[in-house]
Amino acid sequence: MSSRIKTELVEINMGPQHPSTHGVLRLEITLDGEVVVDAKPDVGYLHRGIEKLAEMRTYIQFIPITDRLDYLSSMLQNAVYVGAIEKLGQIEVPERAEFIRVIMMELQRIASHLIFYGSMGLDLGATTPFLYGMREREDILDLFEMTCGARLTYNYFRPGGVSHDLPDGFIEKARAYVKKQRERLREYDDLLTNNEIFILRTRGIGIISAEDAINYSMSGPSLRGSGVAYDVRKADPYSVYDRFDWSIATFDGCDSLSRYLVRMQEIRESLNIIEQALDMLPPGRLEYKTPQRLKLPEGEVYHHIESSRGDLGVYLISDGSDKPYRLKWRSPSFINLGALAKMVRGWKVADLVAILGSLDIVLGEVDR
Repeated sequence: MSSRIKTELVEINMGPQHPSTHGVLRLEITLDGEVVVDAKPDVGYLHRGIEKLAEMRTYIQFIPITDRLDYLSSMLQNAVYVGAIEKLGQIEVPERAEFIRVIMMELQRIASHLIFYGSMGLDLGATTPFLYGMREREDILDLFEMTCGARLTYNYFRPGGVSHDLPDGFIEKARAYVKKQRERLREYDDLLTNNEIFILRTRGIGIISAEDAINYSMSGPSLRGSGVAYDVRKADPYSVYDRFDWSIATFDGCDSLSRYLVRMQEIRESLNIIEQALDMLPPGRLEYKTPQRLKLPEGEVYHHIESSRGDLGVYLISDGSDKPYRLKWRSPSFINLGALAKMVRGWKVADLVAILGSLDIVLGEVDR
């Protein structure tokens, strides 16, 4: 008689109503006891047909809908769509507007990473990091609100510029925030980054090699956590990013801890970029001209940027009218999620929560 205990595989659902799926994601998990044998993401619970909605709206009318994709990085969603319009229509953007855009995009990247910091802590049982991250995120939302009047969905970028110039007092308040955030990052490290339990729950967990990450077309911090120094801001520069001195954050641990550390380092790099952009901000009024009813020439274009989750792209086809003929969104959350099964096999259910959290997906972008 064999001494080996025979077990029976069990299939269970994790989600779609589950706090650690970060939204309406359903995972079909196959378990051997507590060990994950397989995990199949079942998406589509938040599908709203956004790419199809673009065909029924003018180019300008669709901008507010882009906010609803990755709703934790709305400024960046605005930016990639407007950038595609400008590329196809050969629309020039005033230098001051480009600097304002960079400031807003990097503030948004930090705000998104602060949510990641807090939710990663919550996933692993720590409540305080979430309170700390939300505390500093409020400062960023205050800056957004004083600029465009909104705190979550901004509708701020426009073909050829932005909807409003920076208000009085913005620059001083932004500088004060940068100083404050740098100081608070030390608290974040003391609380979570250097926490022994957090390190034990993330180091060596959810390994994906650089080769596998590339083959799965991963991007953003999830790719750079495997040591691959790919960032669209450097690889295919856009806006005025080539004027700033900053480095690509990478860690080669290929695990959940490395993906976390990349995002924490990116906050520091974004603060550096914001500070440089404030110093270099061209003076004068923000002036640009685009037709009230914008029509693009016939043709097609692909434009991509580095969002807080990775390589975010828009493929746009124009038939010469004032509405897109076809629009396709390349969402990094969706593509990164495709590697989840590879990353979780052989780990425990509790580890699956940490691995999924380290990918930092947003379901509005996954499902579209």
